[in-house]
Amino acid sequence: MENSQWIEKNMHITLLGFSKFHGLKPFKLESLIKLIKEPENKYDNEAIACEMRYFGKVGYVANSTQTVAMGTMSSGRVYDKIDDTYFAKVKFITQNTVIAKILTSEEYNEEMKNPQSDIHYLSDSDD
Repeated sequence: MENSQWIEKNMHITLLGFSKFHGLKPFKLESLIKLIKEPENKYDNEAIACEMRYFGKVGYVANSTQTVAMGTMSSGRVYDKIDDTYFAKVKFITQNTVIAKILTSEEYNEEMKNPQSDIHYLSDSDD
């Protein structure tokens, strides 16, 4: 986790676009989400896709002032602070929004110590 020193203790993000994938069904409190930069995305060169175990892609990190929940960060603000792949945990779920907390390096290391964590299924072999 090369850029993990830039992760602050309480960095939250808004997730959107799940209606184009699996809806809200995959999301449970404390679920682990893999964040994947998509620099070649034709709509947003700071796009960050979200994936979950068993479901694959489940949405994107919001990047518009109209879609980012107050108190959370846009994908543009997070983009340079995370590696090409990184992780977050679901903290809040409403009828149309999911808010997740980006893991600090300490939280990431704790997940890696847990053999039952989804992080082992979502991690690339070089993480």
